[in-house]
Amino acid sequence: MVARVSLITLSVSSYRCFASEQTIDLRPITCLFGRNNSGKSALARAPLVVSTGVRTDSPTPLDLDSVGDDIVGTFLELIHGNRPHGSLEIGMTFDDSLPAPLRVSIKIQNIDEYHTQVVSELELESGDDRFSMIWQGGDLNSGPAEYSVSGTGFELHGVQITFRGLLPEVIDPKNFLDAAHEELTKAFDAIRKSFDSIRYLGPFRDRPSRFYRMPSRMPRNVGQSGENTAGILATDLVRNQGGLISFINEHFGSSLPGWSINTVEAGGLYNIVLQSKSDAGLRVNLTDTGTGIAQALPIFVQRALDLYRPEGHPVLEIVEQPELHLHPAAHGAIADLYLAAAKDTKTRFVIETHSETFLLRLRRRIAEGEVDPKDVAIYFVDSTGGRSHARRINVDRSGNLDYWPEGVFSEDYYEARQLTRAQLAHLGENDAN
Repeated sequence: MVARVSLITLSVSSYRCFASEQTIDLRPITCLFGRNNSGKSALARAPLVVSTGVRTDSPTPLDLDSVGDDIVGTFLELIHGNRPHGSLEIGMTFDDSLPAPLRVSIKIQNIDEYHTQVVSELELESGDDRFSMIWQGGDLNSGPAEYSVSGTGFELHGVQITFRGLLPEVIDPKNFLDAAHEELTKAFDAIRKSFDSIRYLGPFRDRPSRFYRMPSRMPRNVGQSGENTAGILATDLVRNQGGLISFINEHFGSSLPGWSINTVEAGGLYNIVLQSKSDAGLRVNLTDTGTGIAQALPIFVQRALDLYRPEGHPVLEIVEQPELHLHPAAHGAIADLYLAAAKDTKTRFVIETHSETFLLRLRRRIAEGEVDPKDVAIYFVDSTGGRSHARRINVDRSGNLDYWPEGVFSEDYYEARQLTRAQLAHLGENDAN
């Protein structure tokens, strides 16, 4: 896998339906399984929510406006139980490409009377060095918040700290040890630089249109609902002579046997079509194809973009139900697509899926020796009494799982067994007659 400096674990506590702390390892492929309404999507989206407090210029801990109402409406919705005076805790660990592994824990307190939030506690650990910052309370409208700051060999009170998102931007150096101030500044800069760019592709992707306009510039990614897909292809046709389209057909053509993707100009507008490989004159507009093709196209285009125009920095891509509307026979191919992308690009994936075939293909590739089990993390998310939890499922080099919940992915077996019972009962009735 491609070496990278990045976030390697993320933990959340008192987050949505998760009352207790949940920690997920962010491997090249991280998969979340579970029953409906168990909390899979909430956990999958956690890196996106946290990123609004790291890659931001907002003075509030989380800039939720930047992700839209489809992801989260208000901060209160993030707190377990929607408690007006509740808090949310976040933990992040960054890899040891830094001088030492870096761990930061942050508590965000909701201040209901001000309709805002504040970082009330922050702990930073790097090697033998430990720092903590605790908010001392007070009027949030009177200037920078004041904190008690402690570390190895010192403890200070009344330190004014201005935050940018989750992390301090300006620490009042008055009465502050120069070495400690410099160390903290470097650590927070390292976190901002090491945090991956986050992409998100949701389960409800845009329905295709018959005609598209070309955007003024080619989008960098397909967007949260794949809404930029057609614009990317139209721009590629006009400004790149269809180089990306050819790349897609060359590398992903096996996913569309007998057909290729094409873009056709029509009076200043553009059609996205499937073109027959055996009859060049046979074209089908994307709106007239099966739903699965239109839903999968953003996935193919994004994978091609990452190979054709590689990002210059690590990316963590969150994908919900990549198998949506696809025949089960295609689910394994989708799994292979993500495995190849994790190997060949700077992109890692958090994938929320309902597909048993997807999981079986991951296990098969591990057993075949094509994938290191250390590069795959699998979690099962379940809910009991209104509280959700995520359990890690380990995979050995033979593709065996050390745990699997009873009754999950056993529906086919159950239905077949009930069918057999009904058939035997029916035969018994015939014999009696």
